[in-house]
Amino acid sequence: MSILLETKNLCAQYGKVLAVQNINLKVKSGQVVTVIGANGAGKSTLLNAIMGSLPVPGSANGEVVYQEHDISRLIVEDRVANGLCLVPEKRELFSSMPVEDNLLLGGFRRYRAREKNWRDTLDEVYELFPRLKERRMQNAGTLSGGERQMLAVGRALMGKPKVLMLDEPSLGLAPLVVREVFHTIMRLRENGVSILLVEQNARAALQVADYGYVLEMGEVRLEGNASELLHDPRVIESYLGFGKQDN
Repeated sequence: MSILLETKNLCAQYGKVLAVQNINLKVKSGQVVTVIGANGAGKSTLLNAIMGSLPVPGSANGEVVYQEHDISRLIVEDRVANGLCLVPEKRELFSSMPVEDNLLLGGFRRYRAREKNWRDTLDEVYELFPRLKERRMQNAGTLSGGERQMLAVGRALMGKPKVLMLDEPSLGLAPLVVREVFHTIMRLRENGVSILLVEQNARAALQVADYGYVLEMGEVRLEGNASELLHDPRVIESYLGFGKQDN
């Protein structure tokens, strides 16, 4: 499998505080790669550094290599245009606009580039999320938490990303909805989307991922095949607990 996304000694800071340091991470074609860690470990900062969306420009250094090209100096819009997309933790939907308009905005770059048949992706999103089709004329602000997460992912997919980064997709959702979210992640991988997943729900993340990184205090402390991390005593003690594992 070819490497789609790679970071080399990536660091990011807020003022004088170093939030992530010397992160070396790879996402290969067709993989789900997860980054797990406690709240405040630097997971969201890592994704924003990769996306180029940190609040202060120039607060990240190191390399972000995407499809063998260093994109560290590209602005967010150019990274999106190249097929890199982030679904942020807060979803950032347009609450007063209908579901379908939110989705169409996700494909605006392709429309502006006069890409033929760009609207056909809308049918693909509705096939993946039938509930969004049922609610396509509802305002996004009226959706449930799980539906809002579907909409955020669907909007990102309208841009036809090659690498989709998900920041805490299960946050604040009911257990049954969380299970549905992770089933969706598996279906996206089957459809050829490579995924970088940041999650506090370590067990669920490792169960769907191919490879994992454990982030502590802004640094990678452990990495390896997700199935191995799932049974690593250090990961179990710190993040999974000693209870019976889910099937």
